[in-house]
Amino acid sequence: MELHDVWFVLIAVLWIGYFFLEGFDFGVGILTKLLARDRTEKRVLINTIGPVWDGNEVWLLTAGGATFAAFPEWYATLFSGFYLPLLIILVCLIVRGVAFEYRAKRSEEHWQRNWETAIFWTSLIPAFLWGVAFANIVRGVKIDRNFEYVGNFWDLLNPYSILGGLVTLTLFTFHGAVFVGLKTVGDIRERSRKLALQVGLATAVLALVFLIWTQADNGDGASLAALIVAVVALVAALAMVNAGREGWAFILSGLTIVAAVAMLFLSLFPDVMPSSLNADWSLTVTNASSSQYTLKIMTWCAVIATPIVLLYQSWTYWVFRKRIGTHHIAVDASH
Repeated sequence: MELHDVWFVLIAVLWIGYFFLEGFDFGVGILTKLLARDRTEKRVLINTIGPVWDGNEVWLLTAGGATFAAFPEWYATLFSGFYLPLLIILVCLIVRGVAFEYRAKRSEEHWQRNWETAIFWTSLIPAFLWGVAFANIVRGVKIDRNFEYVGNFWDLLNPYSILGGLVTLTLFTFHGAVFVGLKTVGDIRERSRKLALQVGLATAVLALVFLIWTQADNGDGASLAALIVAVVALVAALAMVNAGREGWAFILSGLTIVAAVAMLFLSLFPDVMPSSLNADWSLTVTNASSSQYTLKIMTWCAVIATPIVLLYQSWTYWVFRKRIGTHHIAVDASH
């Protein structure tokens, strides 16, 4: 296996890790409107991800940086062609981070309510747009002979990509509901289980259509295997939710995300950004990659840094592993 193939796999792993972790993170943010009945319950939901949300975003920064260094042509075409949706996602992530930090700076109800509303929308919008973006990458976009995107924003909004956005939106919401069930106690835990079942059923329908569509257009044997794993894992996750086994449900909902994203990358390879105008103009792992020397240096850096990142992030989740409930929130607490 060539180094550019290795780095395609590593970038896929980074995106899988990001969607696994930020997926439930976004889901919890969306649930602040769908699940919480009052502001105390909203604080409970926000506190479940409070210690980890910023660490989850490290995976996105690393994926973007790795793409820039390993596949500069891919990075340039992607970020120029998808400029507006990626800018919207970036703005949402910035506002979301500010909302988490500033929500508790003042005790006035309207102040905190406004920031909580911001958390909801800046969780929902990226959850949808990431699906739109990756669906377009797999489907192919208008790239010319110079490897430049020549379409416009509206070309990115097509039935396949919109379906992809709805899949990530519902899947992340389901993943978040399962996480809330795993991290809370009391009535909110029971209601999260019921909501997870409802959202999970909608997710199953949307995901099945989207994955079969992807397989029919771009799939092979490996992507078919990933599709089967994703579908089986999602059905099993719903069964575990129904049985009240939150730990297994969370593992299986995460496995659904892992398999679904893996399927997209398997369908994509050896392209990194197919051209819908001419297959010969597609960006591939070969024509979009950096030099072998650059890839070698990156590989050594990854070997050294990756275990450290995994260790400190695992430690964070271990430290904040306990469940919380409304009784943990002081009546006069401002955060």
